[in-house]
Amino acid sequence: MLYFNNDYSEGCHEKILEALVKTNYVQTPGYGEDDFCARAAEKIRAACGREDLGVHFLVGGTQANFTVIAAALRPYQGVLCAASAHINGHETGAVEGTGHKCLALPAHEGKITGKQVRDAVLAHRNDPSFEHMVQPAMVYISQSTELGTLYSRRELEELSGVCRELGLYLFLDGARLGYALAAQSNDLTLSDIARLCDVFYIGGTKVGALFGEAVVIGNPAINRDFRYMIKHQGGMLAKGRLLGLQFDVLMEDGLYLKIAKHADRLADRLRDALEALGVPFLVPGVTNQLFPILPDTVLAALGEKYVFCEQERVDESHRAVRFCTSWATREEAVDELCADLRLLLKQ
Repeated sequence: MLYFNNDYSEGCHEKILEALVKTNYVQTPGYGEDDFCARAAEKIRAACGREDLGVHFLVGGTQANFTVIAAALRPYQGVLCAASAHINGHETGAVEGTGHKCLALPAHEGKITGKQVRDAVLAHRNDPSFEHMVQPAMVYISQSTELGTLYSRRELEELSGVCRELGLYLFLDGARLGYALAAQSNDLTLSDIARLCDVFYIGGTKVGALFGEAVVIGNPAINRDFRYMIKHQGGMLAKGRLLGLQFDVLMEDGLYLKIAKHADRLADRLRDALEALGVPFLVPGVTNQLFPILPDTVLAALGEKYVFCEQERVDESHRAVRFCTSWATREEAVDELCADLRLLLKQ
């Protein structure tokens, strides 16, 4: 079987594996207080163009999401997000488990707008019984989104402006940030994101690392005592050097973006093949996630050889599915999938 269902089926980039083997017997302090973590943090600060950023390494995206939200919010506060957001639909109530409600907004192609945020916050503040309801205090977005779409610089500036005007935190989930930054149509940089967001993270699990995310905090109010919250939420790894070393490698000589570009390029190749065959898409994605709408008969045949994700039924005979390329996807696997699609769709 050829796997196109996610971007974390493989282990890690060979340079990370080599570094882990080479440093295996190096003794270091625990809990992320080692030189590997310090060096990785400095590289991230340099890439973001800010020396004042707090950088913390957590083991996964779910842990990063609920730890950041728990650290930022008071018990009666919640987080505004797209209805399709990862924290709302794919984390088994982890955020709610910390005592904070996800306040879902209707999304267009996986994105929410500054106007939606303003309307939701003002509706709460202007309600005479506001103190009986969860108070919106943070906005959560993903780059790229759950549907592989991107926020533009203009859209992120709008969201950031509304959040600062209304006193909300802006939190960007970057589990797939590498694929977003490497996309041809992207106009955001790490410096932009660090400037416009209170907190975000650079995803490693889905972009070449064995595991791990680098949480980057620009707002001192969130960064204050953040390590206490990591420990309290069970996210502090005793062998923290394993996280720092991986990001030290990924942030060296542009490796992070280089391997992400590989995935995007192969996704573009698959997207071009589907478009040439007249296949419609659920959304016009531009990153490593594609959501084509295909006949059930074609999907049944593909399922004998390829693994992909179900997304939603479109009509009685067609479904939208997700094909996902990764930093490790082989060119010949994409070429084989394209050839099989041509064969099946021209029958």
